[in-house]
Amino acid sequence: MDTWATSSLTPQIAGGWGEDDVLFAKIYPMDLRPQGHDIIRTWLFSTLVRSHFEHGCVPWRNVALSGWILDPDRKKMSKSKGNVVTPQALLDQYGSDGVRYWAASARLGSDTAFEEQQMKIGRRLAVKLFNLSRLVQGFAKDDNGDIDQPLDQAMLKRLDGIVQDATFALEAYDYSVALSRIEGFFWWFCDDYVELVKRRAYRPEGHSARNAFAQALSVQQRLFAPFLPFVCEEVWQSWNCGSVHNASWPQGDASPDASIESLLLSVSAVLSAIRKAKSDARQSMKASVARVELVDRPEKLEMLKGVRQDLIEACQVEALVFIEGTEQQVVVWLT
Repeated sequence: MDTWATSSLTPQIAGGWGEDDVLFAKIYPMDLRPQGHDIIRTWLFSTLVRSHFEHGCVPWRNVALSGWILDPDRKKMSKSKGNVVTPQALLDQYGSDGVRYWAASARLGSDTAFEEQQMKIGRRLAVKLFNLSRLVQGFAKDDNGDIDQPLDQAMLKRLDGIVQDATFALEAYDYSVALSRIEGFFWWFCDDYVELVKRRAYRPEGHSARNAFAQALSVQQRLFAPFLPFVCEEVWQSWNCGSVHNASWPQGDASPDASIESLLLSVSAVLSAIRKAKSDARQSMKASVARVELVDRPEKLEMLKGVRQDLIEACQVEALVFIEGTEQQVVVWLT
């Protein structure tokens, strides 16, 4: 007997066909069949044939074809080969979010190597999101909702673009691309933006930074929720009612703005140059800097002047000088 006799009816069985006609009418045909690429001619084909003859339609609208999990030698994992890794020890070591991060990094249709390093990165990401949430949520509630500083506005504009990119990728079932875009923004946010504005956020007049922090964190917790569901639920419920998984998906207005992106790139370049100078001199990142000269075109310098105080405080700069020139340069003198 064909071993796919019942497997070919899995959509009908899951939908309650013949047992719960109301439910079946609501969910059939289904949206998505996830399956391996090695059983297209068997499971996928058999299911299509059964649905065609029983219902006169296809059983789903989309098929997500996954690849195999390969061992470190790039061989398919199988019990017969004895190279299967069971997940329980990995879940205990890296957490469910860390293991899920590794799985979400795999592209549809492609084989994926078993890689503990990716799970370590996923755990580190979850811990960083937890710590960032504690930092932002630690600020006193600010009833002034204005976000009026150029750096804060530019950060949120970039985040709008990330929301739109991630949404587009997820709607196309390209979840690994969505995760890559979200994660890339998150590390820039932590490494550059937070370091630039957190001192301002602690001051009484720092309402713009505090409000930008809160808005950006709320969006990022919801963006990460499909990939890091447990840590996102933990940090979301510490300052919101209900579950993050029932919260509305963020909306992004990603109309391009070259000047805003130019500002963020220029600020990151200044930070990178100062950090490199300190690193090359084997000095602490908290060490003070005697003088920094920013050489650039007038319009670029005008933008950077709007974030002058943030740069001075974040990098411990004693003198920040703006010099007009045709080529961008950052010249650093350490104390």
